[in-house]
Amino acid sequence: MTYLFDPPPVVSVPVVGTDARFPVRRVFCVGRNYRDHAIEMGHDPDREPPFFFTKDARALVTDGGPFPLPRATGEVHHEVELVVALRAGGSDVAAADALGLVHGYAVGIDLTRRSLQADAKKAGRPWDTAKSFDHSGPISAIAPASAVGHPASGAIWLDVDGARRQTGDLAQMIWSVPELIAHLSGLFRLEAGDLVFTGTPAGVGPVMVGQTMRCGVEGVGELTVPVV
Repeated sequence: MTYLFDPPPVVSVPVVGTDARFPVRRVFCVGRNYRDHAIEMGHDPDREPPFFFTKDARALVTDGGPFPLPRATGEVHHEVELVVALRAGGSDVAAADALGLVHGYAVGIDLTRRSLQADAKKAGRPWDTAKSFDHSGPISAIAPASAVGHPASGAIWLDVDGARRQTGDLAQMIWSVPELIAHLSGLFRLEAGDLVFTGTPAGVGPVMVGQTMRCGVEGVGELTVPVV
């Protein structure tokens, strides 16, 4: 096949314990999946059906790269998350079968242009410019489930310049990983290479040039991201 110009390179994430890399297809994110974060964002924390948005795969920052703070966008907030990496897919997957699709887990940060998100909410517009901008998805290497299991509890945290900003436990998710995969597969046909950011605990806040974010998920890994 002949292309008019060279196609873009495949976006991929390193995998712990191997030189092979995980090729990324799509990036799904779930909103307000921790009760305390739902409250701090001014929403009812009751267990309403999950809602999803997406990031462009090219927004991921891999291999320890920095986050270049975008200009003229107001505050940019950090949101640390457990990320699920799928090795297989399907439609209308039962929650009982969902973990069979998972290759492994990573630590991610859903960076959010909070000012633009607030404006979009007021106008009833999509969140794309607030969520799917360049470099908005730093992610650690993927830890295979064969090594770390399927974490349903454990600490999740984020520090900025050594000061704790976010802290929580995976057990505080409103919707569990199997439930999220099941819901998502009813909306999209999932495939190998899909990533799912699973929500963030309370404590989100702004970052500035010169600061360093360090975050982790117990049993999965850690991630350090300088803001430049």
